[in-house]
Amino acid sequence: MTTSLRALTQEQKEHFDREGYLIVKGLFSGEQLEEIGATFEEISHHTVPGHFEPNMDADANDPLRRYPRVMHPHRFNETAKRYMLHEPVLAVLEDLYGEEAYAAQSMFYYKPPGSRGQALHQDNFYLQVEPGNCIAAWTAVDAATEENGGLLVVPKTNDYNIVCPDIADSEESFTTHYVKPPKEEKAIPAVMDQGDVLFFNGNLIHGSYRNKTKDQFRRAFICHYANSSATKISHYYKPLYRGDGSEVTHIEDNPDGGPCGVEFDRAYPH
Repeated sequence: MTTSLRALTQEQKEHFDREGYLIVKGLFSGEQLEEIGATFEEISHHTVPGHFEPNMDADANDPLRRYPRVMHPHRFNETAKRYMLHEPVLAVLEDLYGEEAYAAQSMFYYKPPGSRGQALHQDNFYLQVEPGNCIAAWTAVDAATEENGGLLVVPKTNDYNIVCPDIADSEESFTTHYVKPPKEEKAIPAVMDQGDVLFFNGNLIHGSYRNKTKDQFRRAFICHYANSSATKISHYYKPLYRGDGSEVTHIEDNPDGGPCGVEFDRAYPH
């Protein structure tokens, strides 16, 4: 029996279920993207302890020292929280989950010219949503291309087990974890226009290219969500939020050591 969908076609839902990811075009308007961009431009000039700690005097050899990612901006900025709960995104998530989605995390990536990418990894290694899974909503504030460090996805790895990662190449990745894809699957670029949103399953192996351009930032607003029937999540992502902004109080901390036990720092994805 076909279920009623709020925002997606049946073909889109089937693509996500089969491939583990889906790009939905134009979920954010130009005006909304301008507001997001202006908000994080303002944030980029200040230190927010525990969330955004740039080195204002960093040299050009590592542009990510000047423009690190912003972690959990919804915890200190109302605009970030409002767009984490963007209704068109929540409608897609409800279709993908078949139930209400709870917001667990927000991030903003500036990804300036010349900056390293991120090694292939799996998000639910960090969020530890059980039962169910996390889903990422990766919004292109700037167009994402192969040249400026767009995202890579490994199709059909949504059913691949969460594995203990290896150590990544620090010359190419600013994060330390690397998950090797299965031999039969290859990473492909997720090319996106401004305002597009890439949704992907928490087991899907994904990462990103280095930004090879000399003058293009590749800004992205990225949020993670959990299904409302989940009962556990890693404590780093609490509190979760409903679409109306109210806090979710019934989800417990997940104490599971996961496939690595406790050797790896599992605080944040990417």
